[in-house]
Amino acid sequence: MTRDITISIAEDLIETAQNRARAEGTTVDDLIRRWLTDYAQRQQRVDAAMQVIQDLRTKIGTGGRRLTRDEMNER
Repeated sequence: MTRDITISIAEDLIETAQNRARAEGTTVDDLIRRWLTDYAQRQQRVDAAMQVIQDLRTKIGTGGRRLTRDEMNER
Protein backbone atom coordinates (compact mmCIF):
# COMPACT_ATOMS: atom_id res chain seq x y z
CA MET A 1 0.00 0.00 0.00
CA THR A 2 1.32 3.45 -0.82
CA ARG A 3 0.46 6.81 0.64
CA ASP A 4 0.84 10.23 -0.92
CA ILE A 5 2.75 12.86 1.03
CA THR A 6 3.35 16.55 0.40
CA ILE A 7 6.74 18.15 0.90
CA SER A 8 8.05 21.62 0.08
CA ILE A 9 11.21 21.77 -2.02
CA ALA A 10 12.70 24.71 -3.91
CA GLU A 11 11.56 24.74 -7.55
CA ASP A 12 15.07 24.95 -8.97
CA LEU A 13 16.11 21.91 -6.93
CA ILE A 14 13.09 19.94 -8.17
CA GLU A 15 13.85 20.87 -11.77
CA THR A 16 17.52 19.92 -11.44
CA ALA A 17 16.61 16.62 -9.78
CA GLN A 18 14.02 15.83 -12.46
CA ASN A 19 16.54 16.50 -15.23
CA ARG A 20 19.15 14.29 -13.61
CA ALA A 21 16.64 11.53 -12.85
CA ARG A 22 15.40 11.62 -16.45
CA ALA A 23 19.00 11.32 -17.69
CA GLU A 24 19.46 8.31 -15.41
CA GLY A 25 16.23 6.69 -16.61
CA THR A 26 14.33 7.09 -13.36
CA THR A 27 12.05 9.54 -11.58
CA VAL A 28 12.39 11.80 -8.57
CA ASP A 29 9.58 9.82 -6.91
CA ASP A 30 11.56 6.61 -7.33
CA LEU A 31 14.76 8.24 -6.03
CA ILE A 32 12.95 9.57 -2.94
CA ARG A 33 11.28 6.19 -2.37
CA ARG A 34 14.65 4.40 -2.52
CA TRP A 35 16.32 6.96 -0.25
CA LEU A 36 13.49 6.77 2.28
CA THR A 37 13.60 2.96 2.27
CA ASP A 38 17.35 3.01 2.85
CA TYR A 39 17.00 5.61 5.60
CA ALA A 40 14.25 3.66 7.36
CA GLN A 41 16.17 0.36 7.23
CA ARG A 42 19.64 1.69 8.07
CA GLN A 43 19.37 1.07 11.82
CA GLN A 44 18.17 -2.48 11.20
CA ARG A 45 21.27 -3.14 9.09
CA VAL A 46 23.51 -1.61 11.76
CA ASP A 47 21.88 -3.75 14.44
CA ALA A 48 22.30 -6.90 12.30
CA ALA A 49 25.97 -6.10 11.66
CA MET A 50 26.61 -5.48 15.35
CA GLN A 51 25.00 -8.82 16.17
CA VAL A 52 27.36 -10.56 13.72
CA ILE A 53 30.30 -8.84 15.39
CA GLN A 54 29.08 -9.93 18.83
CA ASP A 55 28.62 -13.51 17.57
CA LEU A 56 32.14 -13.53 16.14
CA ARG A 57 33.58 -12.23 19.39
CA THR A 58 32.17 -15.23 21.23
CA LYS A 59 33.57 -17.65 18.65
CA ILE A 60 37.06 -16.21 18.24
CA GLY A 61 39.09 -16.80 21.34
CA THR A 62 42.00 -14.45 21.96
CA GLY A 63 42.09 -14.83 25.73
CA GLY A 64 41.23 -11.15 26.07
CA ARG A 65 44.42 -9.92 24.40
CA ARG A 66 44.44 -7.77 21.30
CA LEU A 67 45.68 -9.37 18.10
CA THR A 68 48.81 -7.93 16.56
CA ARG A 69 48.66 -6.40 13.11
CA ASP A 70 50.46 -9.45 11.68
CA GLU A 71 48.01 -11.83 13.37
CA MET A 72 45.03 -9.92 11.98
CA ASN A 73 46.47 -10.05 8.47
CA GLU A 74 47.42 -13.74 8.46
CA ARG A 75 45.81 -15.67 5.64
